[in-house]
Amino acid sequence: MAERISTYDVAVVGLGAMGAAALYQLAKRGAKVVGIDRFAPPHDRGSTHGETRITRQAIGEGIAYVPLALRSNEIWRQLEEETGDKLLSQVGCLIIGALRPPVSGPIRTSFLATTKQAAEDYGIAHEILRSDDIRARYPQFTPREDEIGYFEPGGGYLNPERCVATQIARAQALGADLQLDTPVRSLSPEGGGVRIKTGNEDIHASQVIVSAGPWAPALLGAPFDKLLIPSRQVMHWFPVNGDWLPRWTESPVFIWAPGGDPKDFFYGFPSLTGSGTLKTAGEQYDEATTPEAIDRVVVPTEAQTIYGGHLAGRLQGIGPQAVRSITCLYTVTPDSHFLIDRHPDSDRILVASPCSGHGFKHSAAIGEALAEIIIEGRSRIDLSPFALSRFQSALGVG
Repeated sequence: MAERISTYDVAVVGLGAMGAAALYQLAKRGAKVVGIDRFAPPHDRGSTHGETRITRQAIGEGIAYVPLALRSNEIWRQLEEETGDKLLSQVGCLIIGALRPPVSGPIRTSFLATTKQAAEDYGIAHEILRSDDIRARYPQFTPREDEIGYFEPGGGYLNPERCVATQIARAQALGADLQLDTPVRSLSPEGGGVRIKTGNEDIHASQVIVSAGPWAPALLGAPFDKLLIPSRQVMHWFPVNGDWLPRWTESPVFIWAPGGDPKDFFYGFPSLTGSGTLKTAGEQYDEATTPEAIDRVVVPTEAQTIYGGHLAGRLQGIGPQAVRSITCLYTVTPDSHFLIDRHPDSDRILVASPCSGHGFKHSAAIGEALAEIIIEGRSRIDLSPFALSRFQSALGVG
């Protein structure tokens, strides 16, 4: 009996932020597409969970990201109109730190200055606040005298689980197939396309988008196994003192970016209605891991460290003992910028690893750009800053 293989124009491997967006955009364009995920998204095993993700329009990680952020906001609003789901809450974004001149080094060394420059270049509404302005308007924040604030009214937060679920549901309604709880074992160029071996059956697709987050290094092999490094991150929810609850409920999202040391970077959200808590997190890149090896148990000392190192003396009305803590995974490139490009061994495999801890706000536009590349051969938004070639001399590939 002849082997039975399902065939598709496109397969999307990994249905987190980027994969769900790509699946939706491909289905919207009439492609015969299947989405494959080892779990049933939205789930809490990867990088796309935890109630909220910050979104901004002027991007401190680099001005090249601004078109992605702006287009993503347009897509979120279109999806809200199509579905009635609430995805984007534009409560404003406040960034506090020192206005250091741009220098080379880690992408957030000159975070505030780059954000301000991006806002000016793109005409994005914003205000620059002195420290006493911040304390008067938002007394829950206590900046130092030498710190300033950048306030962007168009910033806010997204609900990541809802964004993923909404796009997958829309993709299905438009004809996309799903294979969930289905690990992908391997990808092999074959017959003008790619054979995808899964835990269930083989699939043949003319083209494949791999947006598998922390599972991508093992699946893709060289050179991606050297370029995509998963790291363990932790999010905490701290109790809000009742007297301060109105302030925190009406708060903008915030980022504290003193500059220099990336470990002094932290961020947080308003207290969601009825929660009585405030979600906040820092960033840690010292602990490389894998999705299989990550320690998902968060010990109390981890919350105590972020409270003592970041929150105490800066945030008012926040209790010192976290009531909840969870882990997630960032998949980080050597320069912390996105990697979106064809696989060097097969132009039928398009790799999308935009993570590095700042990808979700851009994911709707990245999904659209990936669909454009697959269907039309190029994207309207310039993705060349995220090409694999920037690493090739160091790795000796290409």
